[in-house]
Amino acid sequence: MSIIYMLFVTLSLHNICSSMAVTSSSEAVLITVDQSGNGDYKTIQAAINAVASNNSQLVYISIKPGTYREKIIVPVDKPCITLSGIEGSNTTVTWNDGGDIFDSPTLSVMASDFVARYLTIRNEYGMRGKGIALRVSADRAAFYGCRIESYQDSLLDDFGRHYYYNCYIEGATDFICGNAASLFESCQLNSLAKNLGTITAQHRNSPLENTGFTFLGCKITGSDGGTVLGRPWGPFSRVIFAHTYMSNAVSPDGWRDWDDPSKERTVYYGEYKCYGPGADRSKRVGWSRELSRDESAPFVNMTMIGGRSWLRPTPTRFKKHVKKNE
Repeated sequence: MSIIYMLFVTLSLHNICSSMAVTSSSEAVLITVDQSGNGDYKTIQAAINAVASNNSQLVYISIKPGTYREKIIVPVDKPCITLSGIEGSNTTVTWNDGGDIFDSPTLSVMASDFVARYLTIRNEYGMRGKGIALRVSADRAAFYGCRIESYQDSLLDDFGRHYYYNCYIEGATDFICGNAASLFESCQLNSLAKNLGTITAQHRNSPLENTGFTFLGCKITGSDGGTVLGRPWGPFSRVIFAHTYMSNAVSPDGWRDWDDPSKERTVYYGEYKCYGPGADRSKRVGWSRELSRDESAPFVNMTMIGGRSWLRPTPTRFKKHVKKNE
């Protein structure tokens, strides 16, 4: 499928989903997934496949507890889907694949207006190399109470506007990477690295791109002194940490230039009112910033992701899903 076609489909669906979500966001089609056979489908991918192409309804896929060994894709022509477990600790989607960052993800979200709730999304590839747990290559995606676990490039936050709330994200090397405009609120970032770990690799290529990662009220944990906050995948990489607890896992220098000093003049790496032993800026690299209140203001709310216009409440009314063969 060509990039031009994907963009056309995404833009065509924008008004359908947005107008529908405003008028009937309290009602959704309910599909249940249960490995024991007591739901509509036994696998998550089968439930997604059952959603009509060019979907214009909210679809709520309720996933019963269990470990689902699947490689899952939410295709571009199936927007407005929610995948929801009961608790992130007992509803797990896992796979074991590595190598190419676009082919290896356990869960790939290609459709707009997507929501995930209370799921563990894991790639078991381990320390052998890049193994993405979650790829988000779509606009308007939100994740609540999810666990995203791998070792290298755990979360490919590729493009679009995204919101992560109360999520646990784990890895060692560049474990949050990509060029999305994303707000991470009240999330825990756990580094598995013993040394030379990196939390972010943000890929902003131009000062004209309104992209970047903001971490608001988050918590950083891991082994003492083994991790920096980020390094620039793109020359204009932009990452902000605000009101975030930083444990001793954070290295005193805080940031790296990926062995390219020229990027030190163009990146935007800021910290605002962070605290904890790892938040001491006395030994930070000189090209990172201690932000003022005014400088932090555009990043510590929904402005950059435009979230007030597309984040939607959980449906309160449901209608039965009718299988095609019924």
